[in-house]
Parts: sequence; C-alpha cells; structure tokens
Amino acid sequence: MKNLLRIHFLILLVLTLLFGACQKEEEEFIDETEEETITANSTATQLLIRSSENAGDFDDIIDGNSCASVVLPVTVVANGQEVVINSEDDYDIVEAIFDQFPNDQDTLEIQFPITILLEDFTQIVINDQTELDAIIAACDADIDDSIGCVDFVYPITFFIYNSNQQQIGTNTVHSDVELYQFLSNLSSDEYISIDFPIAVIVNGVQFPVANTQELIAIISSANCDDDSNHDPIDNTQFTEDLTTGVWYITYYFDDYDETSDFNGYEFDFASDNTATATSGTTTVNGTWNLTGSSSPDLVLFFGTNDPWDELDEDWDIIEATSEIIRLRDVSGGDGSTDYLTFERTPNDGGSNTDVNELITQLTTGDWYVNLYDDEGDDETCDYVDYTFTFNTNGTATAHSNSTTKNGFWSVEISSDNTLDLILNFEYDNEDDPFEDLNDDWDVLGFDATFINLRDISGGNGGTDLLNFGRTPYDDCNGGGGGGDDPDPQELRDIMETGTWYVDTYLDDGDDETADYSGYTYTFYSNQTVLATNGSENVQGIWIVTVVAAELNFEFDMDSPVNGTDDDEYKVTAFSNNSVTFITRDSSGNVEDTLIIKRN
Repeated sequence: MKNLLRIHFLILLVLTLLFGACQKEEEEFIDETEEETITANSTATQLLIRSSENAGDFDDIIDGNSCASVVLPVTVVANGQEVVINSEDDYDIVEAIFDQFPNDQDTLEIQFPITILLEDFTQIVINDQTELDAIIAACDADIDDSIGCVDFVYPITFFIYNSNQQQIGTNTVHSDVELYQFLSNLSSDEYISIDFPIAVIVNGVQFPVANTQELIAIISSANCDDDSNHDPIDNTQFTEDLTTGVWYITYYFDDYDETSDFNGYEFDFASDNTATATSGTTTVNGTWNLTGSSSPDLVLFFGTNDPWDELDEDWDIIEATSEIIRLRDVSGGDGSTDYLTFERTPNDGGSNTDVNELITQLTTGDWYVNLYDDEGDDETCDYVDYTFTFNTNGTATAHSNSTTKNGFWSVEISSDNTLDLILNFEYDNEDDPFEDLNDDWDVLGFDATFINLRDISGGNGGTDLLNFGRTPYDDCNGGGGGGDDPDPQELRDIMETGTWYVDTYLDDGDDETADYSGYTYTFYSNQTVLATNGSENVQGIWIVTVVAAELNFEFDMDSPVNGTDDDEYKVTAFSNNSVTFITRDSSGNVEDTLIIKRN
C-alpha cells in the first residue's frame, strides 16, 4: 500500500513539474516576442484600423463626402448627361464630362435614394440632397485620417492572448470589413499578435512584412495622394511613351476640325527634346518639353510657318497612355479651346468635312428650337421665347426678352464614327428646361435651315429629339414647318425633285430605320409615290395640305414598306435635301418621327 501511495505521489510530482515547465515555456515565448504583442491602443493597431476603414474620398466627385462612399450602382446627371455608375472605373466618365468644357460650371445631381457606406462600414439610406448635405456637414475633415492607399493581402491570422499573456484563441480575417471590426472591438484586457509574414500593398506596390516594426514603418511612410479621383501624370512614364515609336495626329480642332492639315505626317519625339514631323521627303523640325509637376504641360514648338505654328502651345495633358495622348489648350485671348490628339495609327485621311460644315452652319445666324421631344413628351414650348446664338469660340447664348442663358458647345466625331453636337448650358435648378438640352446629341441631319438631333439615354434607353430651325417656333403648335404662312406647294416642289431615302424612322421611340434600308422613294406630281430596292416595287400615295397653320403630310404605302405610312404627319422642318415629319398622340406628345433625305 505504501508503495502504491509512493507511486501516485511520484506521478503527481512529475505532472506538476511538467505543467509548470509548460507554463514557464509559454511565458518565455511571450516575453521573448513582447514587441510583437499589441493592444487595442497600440500604434500598429491604430494604423491597421485607419488602413482598413472605408476610405470615402475616392468617390468625392460624386458625393462630396470624404467620410463615406456611395454603394453602387448609382445614377447621376453630370452637366446634364445621365451616367449610370456601376463600378469605380465609371467615375472616369463623370470626370471626362467635367473636363469637356474648361470654363463651365460643373454640376452633378444624384438620383435618390442612395445608400452610403460610413467609415465603420455602417450603411445608411439617403433619400434626398438635404440628407446628404447633413452627412457632409457632420464630416470633420480634421479627424478624417483614413489611409486609403494601403491595402492588405488576405487572409491574415491573429493570435489572441488574455491579460495573463496566455493564448486563448486565433482569428483569421478575410477583408477590410472583418479586419476593421475585429480590431475596433478589442477589449482593454486583450492582446494580439500577427502571424507573420504578411503582405501589404501601398499605392499598388506589394511589400512583404516580417514583423510589427516593419508593418508600422511601411504604413507610416505611405504617401497617399489626397486627390484620389485624379491620376497624376507620371513624367517618367509619359516621357518614355512619347519618345518610344512614332505618333500621328488623329484630331486637331481650332474653331474648326483641321486634322487634315497634318495627315500623312509621322511624328518622332527624341529623348534630347527634339522632334520631327516627316511625310515622304518633307521634314519639319521641332522641339518638345515637359513642365515638371504632377500636372505637367507638354510644350511643343514646330516653327512659325502655317499650319505648324498652330501646334506651338503649352498643352494641358488630358489623357496619356502608351497608345494615345490627348491635349487641350485654352486661349488667353478669346477663351476658345483647341484640342490635339496623338495616336499610334494614322488618321484615315478624311477632312471631317461634316464637322466643319456643321460648325459653319451652326455659327452662322440665329437658331430657334422648333421641336424638343423628351421621350414622347413635347416640351418645345419651354424654349419658344429663346433665340440661340453659337459663337466660333465654342460659347453659346440663348436669350429672351428677360433672360440670357450662357453655355458651351462642340462638334466632334464620336467613337462609333457618328457626328455629335455637344451642348452644355447653364441652368438654375433641376426644373430648369435648359438642363435637358445638355447632352451629346447625335446629328441626324442638317443644312442651312435646320439641325436634327437625337439622344438615346444611357439609363433607360429612352429617346429625345431636338430640332433647331431658322424661324421661331409657331405658337406652340409644331412650328418650323414653313413659318407663319406655310406654302404646301413649296414642299411639293421639293419632294417631286429627285429621289429620296428614309434616313431615320422612330416608331414610338424605337429605331426601325433598318427596315427601309435600300429603298429609293420617288414622289410624283400626280400624288403617287414609288419605293423600289431594285428587285421590288411598292406603290403608294402622298398628299401635302395645310391644317391649322401647319403643313400636314398624308402618306400611304403598300407592304412591305408600309410601316412608315400615316395620315397625320406634321412637317416640323424641310429644306431642299431633307424633310422631317412627326405624329402626335391625343395629348400632343410626339409618337413617331420620320426623316427623309434626297439621294
């Protein structure tokens, strides 16, 4: 029995010694790495919290609030243009709209309600601008110390200890939200350490981190650009791109599109700041320089001979990649804006005559809105009192007896090779009708007497129509179709001359122009009409009359081109080469639009 008790005692003694040894080893492990153990108030913890919280300044161009960000998607109206923002890349679309006119007052309206995300990732629904303004007012910029340029490679594992420095668990985080919430909820008697190594990303560059001191040093030295919505020009990268390979001028605008002046010339920019423009055996020598700043200018000089002296400017750099360089210069004289674009492939050789012809017509004489159809709602009368003048320096005015609206305009070929007229007028509030004119309008047709425009919304796909004519709108009943005393015989004579084709047909806003592709229309004096595509002939009738001081057009065709026919067309504008017809519903709203042009 004594032997048995002695054995039990020895076993207890061994277990006690083993347990004590384990305790001592654990305490020695903590003591040896004391600098790696952090608390809720440690410098490392605070830096991690500031780096993981929701940095709200990256979308300030939308909400003007650096303490919160907008949960996407969200729809905004930037300078009158509707933009649906689905990702952070879409902020560049808004920036491009704001950059379009250098001297205008940029405006942005948010379509509420929206949801915003606060620094602690709390979500709040905002119902109107007043509520958003209250959030902005509560944002104290002095304590907004988020470190937005630092990111982490997840997952990250933390060891957790109690106040006796005994490990009581682990926690692995997989996102900024989890990291922020974990660190923000640490109690005063909890200690943590990080399972190194980890990786930290600063301004897009990844760094390995082996211990807490390295972590503190990397985050503390991070240089975060406060203007996170604008990509500064990297002078070194820009110089490398500019001096590598050759470039071609694909767009030059100085009151008119003068790109053709430089067609065929290959531009070579050397690292010694010299430049040459070469076409066959002709070489023009020049120089280039880059001003030193985060927003540098490209200074070009190619001599004093025309047209090369047009390039001699300090050009603002709007966009710069290895494939395209877009430049802009605002004149110190009349305030007009010149645009210059270099790309890697030559211009197609065209002179953009449509651009220049539209500019010539636009800037000659006065214009009047003869039709404004907002997705079927006829709002033409909103502009009946205004005379529009478009100046060659890119400015515009719309003036009535009591009001003058100032604005800007430009004409360009869009990426889909269509002719666009961009309008941007000042407006007082969201109910001001001039807000509706601000858009990139597709030019459907124009001559000295009319300009037909169309815009298809990027949001709901609705179609707006805008027509400028040379005569004032006629007492809000359609106007523009011949003045106060329209002459039906004038239109008959025009339509009976030559052959015609359907340029545009909108059926309740749906574009069905393609259904009539290939057909040529001949209008005869006996009021019959023939449509033919070479293999098929379709007969019909047409009649022009005057109804309530408006030109009325009745049109009836057989199948298969009978979709356009109607006996209630109103003529909104006509010239020797184009006629525009519309139909209205019982409320006076535009239903269908038909534009025919002479071949």
